[in-house]
Amino acid sequence: MPELIFPGPEGRLEGRYHAQANPDAPIAIVLHPHPQYGGTMNNRVVYNLHYAFHRMGFTVMRFNFRGVGRSQGEFDQGIGELSDAASALDYLQAMNPNSKHCWVAGFSFGAWIGMQLLMRRPEITGFISVAPPANMYDFSFLAPCPSSGLIINGTADRVAPPKDTHTLVGKLREQKGITITHEEIEGADHFFRDDEVHMKPMIDTVQTYVRRRLTESTR
Repeated sequence: MPELIFPGPEGRLEGRYHAQANPDAPIAIVLHPHPQYGGTMNNRVVYNLHYAFHRMGFTVMRFNFRGVGRSQGEFDQGIGELSDAASALDYLQAMNPNSKHCWVAGFSFGAWIGMQLLMRRPEITGFISVAPPANMYDFSFLAPCPSSGLIINGTADRVAPPKDTHTLVGKLREQKGITITHEEIEGADHFFRDDEVHMKPMIDTVQTYVRRRLTESTR
């Protein structure tokens, strides 16, 4: 998979880019967890999401936020990281001008950034939020949430407790014109550590959801 260095707001950003032969292929960006707690684009959840989207026919990109790996800059409490995500999406769109569908996926801190990006970019047609930390961050900016999407978490998540995720889902489901799908992986912790019992069912759930949405959009 080609390594990528592209311009960000605070200097160069490091990414991985996986293209499809079809120039009309949908595009997706995958956002990693908290940089100050070891989050990188090579996180297992991010890596698996990246390849899941590619298997579904997406041209997909993941990248390191500022100050992570070879990305320049330093951690900026989510403000700069949102700008990084916008720059990454700009780059992905410039490389794929014929794409009709644009998705954003994020894990943990990346899910919070992804939902903010959703609010600023009306061209995003769907989202995947894995283990959104609704106990740590304010998601009230999703008013209204502009796109339908999937929120997925583990029932044994102690970092982002399920009860806070349920509250977030409940608030989003009160909104008109969108559909929030919520799935839980039984026994999974925040990191979906067991590949067969937790990670695979999570990725399978994501793929089933995205494929259904893509099929519906072509009818």
